[in-house]
Amino acid sequence: MFQNFISQYLATSGYLEFQPKAVMFDMDGVIYDSMPYHARSWHIAMQSIGIEMPPEDAYRYEGMRGVETIQQLFSKQRSENISEKEAQKIYKLKSDAFNACPTPSLMPGIKELMEKVKASGLKIVIVTGSAQHTLLDKLDRDLKGLVNRDLVVCANDVEKGKPDPEPYLKGLQKAGVEPWQAIVVENAPLGVRAAVAAHVFTIAVNTGPLRDSILLAEGANMIFPSVAALAGEFRLE
Repeated sequence: MFQNFISQYLATSGYLEFQPKAVMFDMDGVIYDSMPYHARSWHIAMQSIGIEMPPEDAYRYEGMRGVETIQQLFSKQRSENISEKEAQKIYKLKSDAFNACPTPSLMPGIKELMEKVKASGLKIVIVTGSAQHTLLDKLDRDLKGLVNRDLVVCANDVEKGKPDPEPYLKGLQKAGVEPWQAIVVENAPLGVRAAVAAHVFTIAVNTGPLRDSILLAEGANMIFPSVAALAGEFRLE
């Protein structure tokens, strides 16, 4: 699969071999076409405290835990800190606004891609910064037979969110594989940074408004314009 890019990965990572046994997927913007709703919800919540958060920022901060996103933007725009308790209140506003949005649909091509991954004998792992209580039920319903509940990492499973590598390191641990035995599929700059920091071969799918160069600058090994495009090209031989 994509031998030139794999050779580059091996040269820069220091690993001697690349033998994938698992593929780790981000959720928002990769599995679900949910980012426009997240962007709208973030704008509503942050506007309530006088903080500007244009749609591009929702994509730039995607993957980071919600409270941390609020604290960073507040500090950046106000030059002061907001307490975790107050940030939690704002994050609840954001969550309520998101829950009021229409149910996000699956990203075009994601089922085809996961079916190819499963048919190749690879484990499917979900690594998300989301803490939605209904997450597992939703994944079971929408991707029946493709997702294992024991192979899901969400915000509640880690102390540090993306861009820290902890979420992807936890995903590797759950799958029982080493970095050179995995692939990450990400759409967010911070998610790409986290995956690269975990030393995993990282494929970016640019499903948002950001320039390709932003994702490549974070270290993505490959980039595709959509999940469907990756699904069409995915192969291990």
